[in-house]
Amino acid sequence: MAADYDVAVVGGGLVGVATAWGLAREGCRVVVLDEGDRAVRASRGNFALVWVQSKGLGLPEYAGWTIRSSNAWGGFAQTLKEETGLDVSFQRPGGFHLALSEKELEARANVLKRLHNQPGIVDYKTEIMDRSQIAKMLPDIGPEVVGGSFCPLDGHVNSLRLFRTLHAAIQARGVTYLPSHRVETIVKDGGEFRLATAQGEIRVAKVALAAGNANMRLAPMVGLEAPMKPERGQIVVTERLRPFLNHPVVTLRQTDEGTVMIGDSKEESIDPAGLTLGVSATEAERAVRLFPLLAHVNVVRTWSAIRVMTQDGFPIYDESETHPGAFTVCCHSGVTLAANHALTVAPMIARGALDTSLVAPFSARRFHVQAAG
Repeated sequence: MAADYDVAVVGGGLVGVATAWGLAREGCRVVVLDEGDRAVRASRGNFALVWVQSKGLGLPEYAGWTIRSSNAWGGFAQTLKEETGLDVSFQRPGGFHLALSEKELEARANVLKRLHNQPGIVDYKTEIMDRSQIAKMLPDIGPEVVGGSFCPLDGHVNSLRLFRTLHAAIQARGVTYLPSHRVETIVKDGGEFRLATAQGEIRVAKVALAAGNANMRLAPMVGLEAPMKPERGQIVVTERLRPFLNHPVVTLRQTDEGTVMIGDSKEESIDPAGLTLGVSATEAERAVRLFPLLAHVNVVRTWSAIRVMTQDGFPIYDESETHPGAFTVCCHSGVTLAANHALTVAPMIARGALDTSLVAPFSARRFHVQAAG
């Protein structure tokens, strides 16, 4: 008896639906198995940056992988618009990392120097700017801003619209989306996988695990691993303001709708409902120092989410040797890498094998080398 689908994508967040859309474009019959709106979904806490600068310190291949996705994002966004009629408002004006002291600026310059000095690193044109250079591009900076770094490859999107658009896109492509289908077990039986959920069993030829932190539980079922360290991030959103921030900053950005998102916190916590007022206050205080016009604006919403984070911060892409046809797609930067997941990783999964150029740097086997060292 034939399997129900060609591929099951486990996880309906940004990583999962981008991968599912890419698989459907390759002609696969795809089902997305998702916990639904009750899921502890990292997509709730995405800051919507398509971000290049700083990526790759400790793993230079990650810089090239990130640049590839940034370069593909324009076409990716346009294709989504053509298929759904929805505009995710992708913009790539270049982005800043701002410094509030000479010490911060020196530390930033040192990070970039270490990054650029790595063997095999690609040049992504990040430069240090002084205050006068930045003021020409961001005239509303505060007096404490002494300089910063700028990368022309950085951009951002509308965070909530991206999630909605990808779900509309998979529906338009004929993908079956099954919420309330938390996967409990996965077994390989003959030439197919059997995924047990509370709503029944799904039989597929291939499995792509894109369930974020839940990959820790699922990967061992198919002979893989996903070493994770979940973290909580908090986001603050202001009322709509006049356009003043034409370039996203790593810690804050103005959306296409005029609101300002602030969110640079990282806490080791797995409670998505918690809000730490001290963290929100610290975020807001730094934002006001960067842009004093924010001092008297109203905050309309603040929330937290459990973000996906691997043990070393870099993505994990793997295929199983013991369970051929099983794959992991796991990363922190689900927005930035969405174009890669849809346009590069999904076609590999459809063909049944990940390219060596992807597995070599990003397999979880790298953690074995670290442990042995």
